[in-house]
Amino acid sequence: MTITITLNKDIIERLDISPALTVIEPLLQEGSLTSEEQQLQFEVNYEREPGDPRELPEIPEVRLWFVRLDAKYPWLPFLLDWKSGEFARYTAMLVPHQFSSKEGIQYNPEALEIFLMHKIFIISDWLKQQGIPSQFRLKSLAQVLGYELEDAFFEMIQ
Repeated sequence: MTITITLNKDIIERLDISPALTVIEPLLQEGSLTSEEQQLQFEVNYEREPGDPRELPEIPEVRLWFVRLDAKYPWLPFLLDWKSGEFARYTAMLVPHQFSSKEGIQYNPEALEIFLMHKIFIISDWLKQQGIPSQFRLKSLAQVLGYELEDAFFEMIQ
């Protein structure tokens, strides 16, 4: 079942993360995280001036809202709907990139690698605290962004 968090311009400009809190906090309290794994999506309704060509991740206010949310829940990619591209969109909010009409989103390679490793370390520790097996999930997360993680890497961070 997909869970959608709807955002509008007012919520974003006030840096109000309460719409996310009202969805995520009950999941934490109920301990139903694995049943909600990869189910979360964002619907961002941010009105722009006519002719504004920017994509949502190019709007500083939108990016800042996601930076604030990521500071609160740095393990949030665990809940995002990877299959629908939600993790890639979330990443675009946090990692410097450019859009190409031919190739789509082009992340800064060094920034993407730092972001991914940061998320791997955070989510690995968080999953261990939750008692949720992590290696397959983390390998899959990395693959979404085009990286392959070897088993030896996970042996190092155990």
